[in-house]
Amino acid sequence: MTTPLADSTAEPRIDPAPLGAERETLTGFLRWQRDTLRIKCAGLDAEQLARRAVEPSGLSLLGLVRHAAEVERSWFRELMAGLDVAPLFGADEDADFDGAAADPEQVAEAVAAWRDEMAFTDRFVAQAPDLDLASAVAHPGLGVVSLRWVLVHMIEEYARHVGHADLLRERIDGAVGE
Repeated sequence: MTTPLADSTAEPRIDPAPLGAERETLTGFLRWQRDTLRIKCAGLDAEQLARRAVEPSGLSLLGLVRHAAEVERSWFRELMAGLDVAPLFGADEDADFDGAAADPEQVAEAVAAWRDEMAFTDRFVAQAPDLDLASAVAHPGLGVVSLRWVLVHMIEEYARHVGHADLLRERIDGAVGE
């Protein structure tokens, strides 16, 4: 049985506008990276998504989806909005990856959490007065950061992990490309 990420053509990936304003450009690239991760997971079942395809690493496609949800949650709900929220998948640093299991229910929960966090992020960014908006909470190592900085960081975070997803997917079934 395939997962809620089953059909890579259901929601086509849209290229960012080449002449867009700054907010439109940043959100366009963030959306593109998110869509790429979704496409990398498309058509796989729970076992394939949870497979640690590059031993001894704990990385899996499911772990990456869980991590993406957790990262969006921490940067946007906690840091930018100042909300007091618990981690989605456990307090341990690698819980996103270590707890990923070949369970269709867990896959559905991870996908739902990721979609919820992306929706929160999108609403937050759309409602922000500008990209200079300062975080409500200081980051422990960086201090106060701007919404612009967080968006650029999220694009970088996704891009790095989409590279991992490329390798994981190729190892699982040989699929390559965007």
